[in-house]
Amino acid sequence: MASKGQKFRRYTPEFKEIILKEYFEGEGGYDTLARKYAIPWQTINGWIKKSQKGINIKVDHRPGRSGRVKKHNLTLEDYKERYEILKKYQAFLEARQGKK
Repeated sequence: MASKGQKFRRYTPEFKEIILKEYFEGEGGYDTLARKYAIPWQTINGWIKKSQKGINIKVDHRPGRSGRVKKHNLTLEDYKERYEILKKYQAFLEARQGKK
């Protein structure tokens, strides 16, 4: 499992091809290639499984990033809208606390 703040290395398609070629030509197994190129054997294992399933490892198949709007893209109206939402939520919480 990834830990917070962990950086993931990216490998070029050419590098992946070299490792797969060596593996399929019998020049080494997961451990041998992992030690030779100083990468985790699980990474090599994943590439091999993908190539055996016919998935092109040269292409990054991960979905694009989504989520919150970047702060530098926000307009003054966006900030005003957020402020109004926060004011309404604060009033809601105060009313809720007053009922108890």
